[in-house]
Amino acid sequence: MAGAETAVDSGEKRLNELGYKQELRREMTLFKTLAISFSTMTLFTGITPLYGSSLQYAGPAPLVWGWVVVSFFTWFVGIAMAEICSSFPTTGSLYFWAAHLAGPVWGPLASWCCAWLEAIGLIAGIGTQAYAGSQVLQSIILLCTGTNKGGGYLAPRWLFLVMYLGLTFIWAVLNTFALEVIAVLDMISMWWQVIGGTVIVILLPLVAKTTQPASYVFTHFETAPSVTGISSVSYAVVMSFLVSQYSLYGYDAAAHLTEETKGADKNGPIAILSSIGIISVFGWVYILALTFSIQDFAYLYDPTNETAGTFVPAQILYDAFHGRYNSSAGAIVLLFVIWGSFFFGGLSITTSAARVVYALSRDRGVPFSSVWRRIHPKHKVPGNAVWLCAAVCALLGLPILKINVVFTAITSVATIGWVGGYAVPIFARMVMKEENFRPGPFYLRGASRPVCLVAFLWICYTCAVFLLPTVYPIKMDTFNYAPIALGVVLGLIMIWWVVDAREWFKGPVRNIDEHNNGDDNGKV
Repeated sequence: MAGAETAVDSGEKRLNELGYKQELRREMTLFKTLAISFSTMTLFTGITPLYGSSLQYAGPAPLVWGWVVVSFFTWFVGIAMAEICSSFPTTGSLYFWAAHLAGPVWGPLASWCCAWLEAIGLIAGIGTQAYAGSQVLQSIILLCTGTNKGGGYLAPRWLFLVMYLGLTFIWAVLNTFALEVIAVLDMISMWWQVIGGTVIVILLPLVAKTTQPASYVFTHFETAPSVTGISSVSYAVVMSFLVSQYSLYGYDAAAHLTEETKGADKNGPIAILSSIGIISVFGWVYILALTFSIQDFAYLYDPTNETAGTFVPAQILYDAFHGRYNSSAGAIVLLFVIWGSFFFGGLSITTSAARVVYALSRDRGVPFSSVWRRIHPKHKVPGNAVWLCAAVCALLGLPILKINVVFTAITSVATIGWVGGYAVPIFARMVMKEENFRPGPFYLRGASRPVCLVAFLWICYTCAVFLLPTVYPIKMDTFNYAPIALGVVLGLIMIWWVVDAREWFKGPVRNIDEHNNGDDNGKV
C-alpha cells in the first residue's frame, strides 16, 4: 500500500524524471517539513548570541530597523529559491539546482562550488548552535550558582568545550538512530519557539520594572568607538545589521528534505516562504521585547555584573526578574527556553548538513564517497554522513581552548558558506534562457529575473560584510580570521578541481538506471 501511494506522489514523479530513484522514506507532511525548516532558522538562535554586539555598535535604532531592512531583502532570496525548489525537489537541492540550471558546460563547476559552499556553511552552522547553546548553558549555571557577584560558577574554557562537544554528539546520535524522534522533536521545536517566544516577548516587558520609551527604541543612535574602535557611523550601522543577516537564513532546510516530503514540488516552496514569514515577524517582536526591557545600557557590558558581561540577553532577563521579584528564577526559566531553541536548531541543522554530504557523496563528489553515501540498513538514514559532519564540527570547536573570537569566525564561515551557496543557483537561474527552464507549480514567470538579480546582489553584500573586521584595532584576539580560513579551504577545493576533480566530477549522477555508472552528465 505504501509503495502504491508513493508511486503517484508528484514529488517522486519529478524526482524520477530528473534521473533519481526514491531511496529515502517519503513520509514527511507539509507541517513536519515546515517545522524542520522553522527550527533550522529558529527564533532565538540567530538573534540571541549577536544581539549584544550588534546593539553596542550603533545603539537600538539601527538594530531594530536593520531587522526590517534585512527581512525585506530576504524575501527576494526566499522567493527565488522557492521557484527553483518547485522545479527540482531533490535532497541535493542547491548544488543539484546549480548543476542543472548552469547547463552542461558550466554545470559541473557550478555544482562543485555550490556543494562545497553549502557543506561548509551547514557544518559550521552546527558549530554556531553548539557554541551559542553552550554560552546560554554557561549563563544558566552561573545564575543557578549565585551569579557573578555572588560567587557563582562561570564555566572555564575546558568545560565550555565539553558542553560544545556534548551537544554535537547528542545531535549526531539522534540523527543516526532516531529519525522518528527527530520528526517529533521538530514539531515540538516549532511550538516550543512559538509558545516560548510569545511568553518571552509578552512577559519580559511586563516584568521589567521600567521600560525604555519608544523614542529610545526606534530613534536612539549611539556609537561606542572607545569599545569597538569603529568611529565611522556608516560602518557601525553595517555592523549592527549583522545580527539580522546571520539570523535570516536557513530556510533552505525544507529543500534538503524534499525527497522525504509528500508533494514536495508544492510543499517545499510553501515551507520555505512560510518559515521566512514567521521568523520575520517573531524575530522583530523578540528584538523589540529585549530592547524595550533594557534597564541600564552601560551595565549590560560591565564585566562585574551578574552575568560577568558575557551575555547581554541573559543580563536583560536577570535585571527584569531580579528587579521585580528579587530573584533570578524567572530569568533562568526563560534562558532554558532559549537554550532549548539552540538544541532544536542544532539538531535540525545536523539533519540538513548530513543530507547535503550524503547527496554529494551519492554523486561521487567527496573523497571516500562510498563510505559517506551509505544508508543505515535499519534506520534508512545517511548515518556515516552524520558522523562526518559531527567530527568536522568538533574540530572547529577545539580553538575554544585558546582563542577568544571562535564564535565570530564560525559565524562568518557559516553565513558566507550557507548564503554563498544560495547565490550559485540563483545566478544560474537569472542568466539561463527561459525556454530551458521547466517550471514547477510555483512559477514567477516574467518576475523571475528581477527577483533573482536583487537576491543575488543582496547575497554578495551579505558575504562581503561578514569578511570585515568587527573590532578595531585588529589584534590576534580580535581578528576575524574567517577570510583566511575560507580562503585556504576554498583555495584547496578549487585546486583539487583544476588538478583532478574536473576530469571525473560531472555533477549530479543519475541512479534510476542500473546500467548508469556515472558517465551521464545528468544535465537537463
